[in-house]
Amino acid sequence: MSEQAVVAQESAQPKEYTWGTGRRKSSVARVRLMRGTGKILVNGREMEVFFTEDKDRQKVRAPFTATKTLGIYDCIADAKGGGFTGQAGSVSLGIARALVKLDEANLPALREAGLLTRDSRMKERKKYGLHGARRGTQFSKR
Repeated sequence: MSEQAVVAQESAQPKEYTWGTGRRKSSVARVRLMRGTGKILVNGREMEVFFTEDKDRQKVRAPFTATKTLGIYDCIADAKGGGFTGQAGSVSLGIARALVKLDEANLPALREAGLLTRDSRMKERKKYGLHGARRGTQFSKR
């Protein structure tokens, strides 16, 4: 078999993905991990382009840093809902869950870094008769 035929045959095989789902506030991220060069795509764009703030980029890279796998896996994330910070948190949780699925040895490092715990804080709903969740009307003496 020629070298070109081997390359064509390898590219025809479907890539092996490992899935992870992450949630934070009102955003949900579906994350796919596969062996690669460390490229991270969020909603079809490079992570550096999608997340403009450095804290959000660090949050997304945190699971890879904790498990010392930065540059080993490619990540494709689809984040919906919420804002940028919520989406960064949900992508981070999705990556952490996918890394645990790939290798159980990653579990202690991710658990110790607090990356497998879902941040359950949500926005409190507005109540009837109030301006917001808790803010009432301004008191008027007359």
